[in-house]
Amino acid sequence: MATKAEQRDRTRAEIVRIATRRFAESGYAGVALEDLVAEAGLTRGALYHHFGSKLGLFQGVVDAAQRGVAEAVEAAADAHDDTLEGFLAGCRAFLEASLAPAVRRILLVEGPAVLGWGEWREGDLETSVRLLDAGVAELAAAGVVDGDGLDLGIVTAMLSGALNEAALVSAEASDPDAGTDAAIATLRRMLVGLAPAAAQ
Repeated sequence: MATKAEQRDRTRAEIVRIATRRFAESGYAGVALEDLVAEAGLTRGALYHHFGSKLGLFQGVVDAAQRGVAEAVEAAADAHDDTLEGFLAGCRAFLEASLAPAVRRILLVEGPAVLGWGEWREGDLETSVRLLDAGVAELAAAGVVDGDGLDLGIVTAMLSGALNEAALVSAEASDPDAGTDAAIATLRRMLVGLAPAAAQ
């Protein structure tokens, strides 16, 4: 028999699942809580108990999406022994995850607009950017990029912005997979240019 905590977690996860689909389909402004709770078989009060408000629910949806993308990135990177290949595999996983309409709209379009740049950025820093920062540090330790001559924080920030933009462009392309391939090939060439002078 499930404990109250397990029941609460299951209910919360189900609300997030339904809300993710609805926010992805209709956008934040287009979702009516009455319709959402009716689909979930809950009362409005129950939803407020778990999330406090519609904005709180959307924040929960964004958090779940960010964690899901970060998990995909980490798994892809960990599957490679080579530092550069692992880093590129993680970047590819991010781009591929962003091709999903729900992820793209919720994380890259609605998220910053609804939550505000600062709030959205905080979640991004704790998930994808945290992994990107660790990956750049590993590239520097392995001598792939110049850890002494470069500000690695700036490298991470620039790569993060580039990957977010590449995700949006690839998603709108007639051949998204080709767009992802092109983005990774370009990223590889960029990283080669960041190598220590002696290695170039």
